[in-house]
Amino acid sequence: MAKKEKKGFFKEFKEFAISGNMFDMAIGIIIGGVFKELVQKFTDNIIMPIISIFTGGVSFDQWKIELPTIFEKTDPETGEIIKNYLTFGDFISAIISFLILMLVVFLLVKGVNKLRKAAEARKAKEEEKAEEAPPEPSAEEKLLVEIRDLLAKK
Repeated sequence: MAKKEKKGFFKEFKEFAISGNMFDMAIGIIIGGVFKELVQKFTDNIIMPIISIFTGGVSFDQWKIELPTIFEKTDPETGEIIKNYLTFGDFISAIISFLILMLVVFLLVKGVNKLRKAAEARKAKEEEKAEEAPPEPSAEEKLLVEIRDLLAKK
């Protein structure tokens, strides 16, 4: 019994892989990764410099809070005290990238849903027209109508 289940599972997986679903998913993942990189670059290189103008020229990656040190550690090479920082600027940058990405995904889904509704409405309209139009007479019926018309003329 267990062998049949495995065979069925592998057969089902093979059908899934061959049907194109796996390829569509792989293409979507690749495009999504590239798009994420594009949005990240847009945020880091265009949005953040504009925001830094309003923050006095300080970029987000420089935003940090110095944490209190419990045990002082010194750098063996320079002898300076090593300080710990809580850096939150990169996190803010990631949030902005995420919001931009979600806005684009929302607009894509909204557009696809609009197209899908339009296609459904068009299909429903075509079905209504098909139901309203009387069926075209068959060749036999056409012939009978011609015979009737000829007899009516005599």
